[in-house]
Amino acid sequence: MTEVEWGRLKSAEIGALAARNAVAVVPVGSIEQHGPHLPTQVDTLLAGEIGLRAARLAAATTPVVVTPTVWSGLAEHHMSLGGTLTLDLATFCAVLRCVCRSLARHGFRRILLLNGHGGNMAALTAFANEIGPELQLPVATATYWTLAKDAFAAILERQTTVRHACEAETSMLLALAPDLVDMAKAADAVGPTEVELAAVAGDAAHRYRSFKVRTRHGAIGDPRAATAEKGEKLLDAAADAVAKLIANERFWALPA
Repeated sequence: MTEVEWGRLKSAEIGALAARNAVAVVPVGSIEQHGPHLPTQVDTLLAGEIGLRAARLAAATTPVVVTPTVWSGLAEHHMSLGGTLTLDLATFCAVLRCVCRSLARHGFRRILLLNGHGGNMAALTAFANEIGPELQLPVATATYWTLAKDAFAAILERQTTVRHACEAETSMLLALAPDLVDMAKAADAVGPTEVELAAVAGDAAHRYRSFKVRTRHGAIGDPRAATAEKGEKLLDAAADAVAKLIANERFWALPA
């Protein structure tokens, strides 16, 4: 199997990948509370795992390398529930800028910021729009469950997409790290539902709201429906969707 993990490669091997115009995938996660039954590393673990799985699929046709995961993101809204480590916006963008500049200096000309945390989405879009012209190369960003939304909707039973410490995330953790999941506490992490959330806020306007005022236990969704089998299907669906983006030559060749 072709090695795609940056930290397992030698410097010369990384240089050879850059010379082949490899796509550099930068997983971006977060360390934050995930209700009473999941560990704080969920978003970082999933972003990194899906990035690696996707790269291994794409490597059959497209040179690709996956950097270590940027483990801390924008999680101020989770701070009130404990267990969370957050960056401010300026620091988050500064870290990503340094990573992207490093990749560019080593010769990489295609960068994908692969996101695994909802709180990072808006900032990553704005950052990609800024850093791409600055470095004069294509910098893309994508959130794995958005890329795989149709497949996820077909797999999940009680929701249509990833929420938080929910059926989806709990299933994927059961597949990856079952020893870190306490399903005995899943019943204490139910709700609010998508319908309840939409009734309160919708998506036509935005204002800051602490997660604690949205959910007393720190979870959104119903983790009781989670299974390891479902989690493996979700991981495979996400990896497939990301791999297709990595290998999409037309996407990378779009004029800026």
